[in-house]
Amino acid sequence: MLPEIKGLNEECGIFGVWGHQDAAQLTYYGLHSLQHRGQEGTGIVVSDGKQLKGVKGEGLVAEIFTTEAMKELTGTSAIGHVRYATAGGGGYENVQPLLFHSQTGSLALAHNGNLVNVNSLKHQLEAQGSIFQTSSDTEVLAHLMKRSGYTDSKDRAKNALSMLKGAYAYLIMTENELMVALDPHGLRPLSLGSLGDAYVVASETCAFDVVGAEYIRDIRPGELLIINDQGLVSEQFAVSSTKAICTMEYIYFSRPDSNIQGINVHTARKNMGKRLAIEVPIEADVVTGVPDSSISAAIGYAEEAGIPYEMGLIKNRYVGRTFIQPSQSLREQGVKMKLSAVRGVVEGKRVIMVDDSIVRGTTSRRIVNLLKEAGATEVHVVISSPPIKNPCFYGIDTSTKEELIASDKSVEEIRELIGADSLTFISVEGMMHALGQEGTNGYCLGCFTGNYPTEIYPDTLQYYYQK
Repeated sequence: MLPEIKGLNEECGIFGVWGHQDAAQLTYYGLHSLQHRGQEGTGIVVSDGKQLKGVKGEGLVAEIFTTEAMKELTGTSAIGHVRYATAGGGGYENVQPLLFHSQTGSLALAHNGNLVNVNSLKHQLEAQGSIFQTSSDTEVLAHLMKRSGYTDSKDRAKNALSMLKGAYAYLIMTENELMVALDPHGLRPLSLGSLGDAYVVASETCAFDVVGAEYIRDIRPGELLIINDQGLVSEQFAVSSTKAICTMEYIYFSRPDSNIQGINVHTARKNMGKRLAIEVPIEADVVTGVPDSSISAAIGYAEEAGIPYEMGLIKNRYVGRTFIQPSQSLREQGVKMKLSAVRGVVEGKRVIMVDDSIVRGTTSRRIVNLLKEAGATEVHVVISSPPIKNPCFYGIDTSTKEELIASDKSVEEIRELIGADSLTFISVEGMMHALGQEGTNGYCLGCFTGNYPTEIYPDTLQYYYQK
């Protein structure tokens, strides 16, 4: 029996502005463009140069930041966050940015990623007297900064960041400066832009387009960027030994209109589809993609194969995030509420269904069933990522190894379980070729190959590899 339906869940998204009179409003629009990265909670903290003030809540950006809420957020600088709960779980207290007040000033933190040494750091800090207010790994940085012994905020940040292991893109704001930091491997995307005299930072460049900012460059691995009213200063808090951007950003997480390391996400996905058509040619009548992240790859496959691309699957964009499923029969109905097969397109046809990944297999099985119930004579499933065999430790919720269908099943066994007439995954070499790379240097492929760019601590391994 296949496990309960659950697919890849988004990472978090962060957005920051320094030196703009409409900082909170810009952050609202920036977060709205990053909503795909997390829907569980959101928050904004602003600075007017004298104090930090924040609004946050569990829900979508448009739900939390009402007209009344936005009136509270006055200032010329702001940081914001959209959250998908990974480490630490959900709950209001874990919604970011986290805001801390002390006699020496205030501090706000927004974080995208996941720390792999968080438990050992928490044990160490608690032994020294720290009391944690959240279960989020993000809070660790605030305690490390406060206990660093340095008086200068830049030195406190550099010292604290050097103790962290794993994936992290941090925005750190005080009353008079914004600090931006990326882990030494650059696992998470983070970019710098400008809007007039103001600076803007975002997880994805699509947010710059929404607010009218101009892209300047990507934040470098191991870089600490200090932005204040005097301008911008760049320093390295760690030597970047092995750059390793997450490949799933290109395959699934980022918006198609974003650019990561100079590569457009839509173009990368389209190239993956083309590569799939070259690696495994299939005789079929139509190609369709699973909305939304697979559409680009499906278009690429269709172009390369010379087979018409059709909208064989339609996404219902008005289904709520928390559809109540009290029984198995209603759980089975869940996919039909979110996706519909277009009978007029697939009936009597041999269909190539392009998807970005198979995590647990349940959703793939149900979509294959949808297409066959709509009259498809054959359904050939092609996946624009290699098989996901290993958990992610860096902020993507792929859960434990035993829940990943490809961890202990062959491609043929997965094909049988999802009911497809054929099943094809792109090769690792083909995926890298689609990204314009000859090898895997500069990219994290841990969930595909089991080779991770950082040390993974024993307590973390024990959780993710539990049996």
